[in-house]
This record gives sequence, C-alpha cells and structure tokens, in this order.
Amino acid sequence: MKALLLAVGLSLITVLQAQDPPASGEDTMAMSGKWYLKAMITDRETSWKKPELVTPMTLTVLEGGNLKAETTLLTNGQCKEVELILEKTSEPKKYTTYGGKRVVYIEPTEVKDHYIFYCEGEMQGEQARMAKLVGRDPESNEEALENFREFLRAKGFNQEIFSPKQSDTCPPGTDQEPEA
Repeated sequence: MKALLLAVGLSLITVLQAQDPPASGEDTMAMSGKWYLKAMITDRETSWKKPELVTPMTLTVLEGGNLKAETTLLTNGQCKEVELILEKTSEPKKYTTYGGKRVVYIEPTEVKDHYIFYCEGEMQGEQARMAKLVGRDPESNEEALENFREFLRAKGFNQEIFSPKQSDTCPPGTDQEPEA
C-alpha cells in the first residue's frame, strides 16, 4: 500500500512539474494579452460583492517579470476600473501585490490557454482566499472547469462557483466610479 501511495504521489509531482508555466522572460511574454474570466470563487462571505459583469483582463509583462493586470468590473450598477501590479518573487508562479499583503499564484490547467489565479491574504481588512479561472477565449470549456473544480477541492473551497457576464466595455448608462 505504501508503495502504491508513493508511486501515485511521484506521478502527480511529475505531472505538476510538467505543467509549470514558462520561467524565462521571453516565454513569460505568452502571458501578455487578453484573458477572459471563466469562473471565480471566494471563501469570503461578508463584504465581498460579486461583479455583475466583467471586461476581459489585459495582462502586460513589465520589466523584471512583474505583471500589470487591468480590467473593469460592474458592481452595484457602477463600473470600476481595476489596475493591479503583480510583483514577481523568486519562487516560480508566485507574485505579491498590495505591498505584500496578498500572494497570487498563477497555476496552469491541463487545458491549453487556461490558468488559475489563486490569491490569499488580506482583503479589506479580512483574511480571504479567491480563485479565478481565466482563458484566452470567452467560450466555456468543461474540461478547464473540471480542472478548476479539482483545484478548489484540493484547496478546501466549497463548490459555489460564480461565472460573471462578459462584455468588452462597461454598459452605457452606468456611472464610472473613480479609482480610490
């Protein structure tokens, strides 16, 4: 039985290592561009508001390997532009933001052009975790969603996945909320 567990554990490690995203600066450029939010979840129930609509996230690779993420969220009838700098760490796939208060891991899935952004840390004064499945196209992908569900089970999340509506722009008639 121990030999079986060891074999299964080693094969999982091998599979996970084979999925590591590119480490070099040139290959990291593959992360640049437009990404669509397919699904998301948080373990935070109190002050977090689910967005009614999201625009595609634009990722830009900055000098030194940092990433800039930009998107717009429609929440409570107001659009809010969000810009976030993910600061590269010495650990592959690991970034920090908000002065180190949050850690973000970018995990590849088994499905081409689909990644999981996993964040943990302080959010509005509370400790919280959040996971997002993103892909290069807006279409739903059942295999990627199943990979996301497996990731969530491994992290101990409930299975209440939320998929916001997608739009290329904030709808007319909504007020643009100023960035705080």
